[in-house]
Amino acid sequence: MPQQTFTVNGKQVTVDAPDDVRLLWVLRDILGIRGPKYGCGLNVCKACTSHINGKAFNPCSVPVGDITADDEITTIEGLPATVGADLHPMQQAWLDHDVAQCGYCQPGQIMAAVDLVNRVRAEGRDITDADLDTLRNICRCGTYPRLREAIKDGAQSM
Repeated sequence: MPQQTFTVNGKQVTVDAPDDVRLLWVLRDILGIRGPKYGCGLNVCKACTSHINGKAFNPCSVPVGDITADDEITTIEGLPATVGADLHPMQQAWLDHDVAQCGYCQPGQIMAAVDLVNRVRAEGRDITDADLDTLRNICRCGTYPRLREAIKDGAQSM
């Protein structure tokens, strides 16, 4: 079986997995990282949103064989380490705004929000409602109003 080597949440890992196995299953079933959720497996619901090399992506749609030794994967579990704190400012904003209802989609929502704020900041501007409209992560509980407010507040602290 082929070995795959890459970095997850700051630690280099090597796993035995066929090239065509989706990265989400490697994270969850082999490495025991449960933050990225399985929702659809088709890159539609985005419950599994994580970061690769600092940018949002959906590991349910990426074969592990496409990941290289130079790639750095960050899941919700590793997000606080990116700012050297117990919680990332976006996670704190989620708590402050009581965003989660069932909570299933929240790790993916937070990871997508951090990516959005980083992209907007790289353009030298503040986040707008139009930017928030670009997020496509699905929340079955419909906590979108609280989610949007949390993203705005989290952006202020990032």
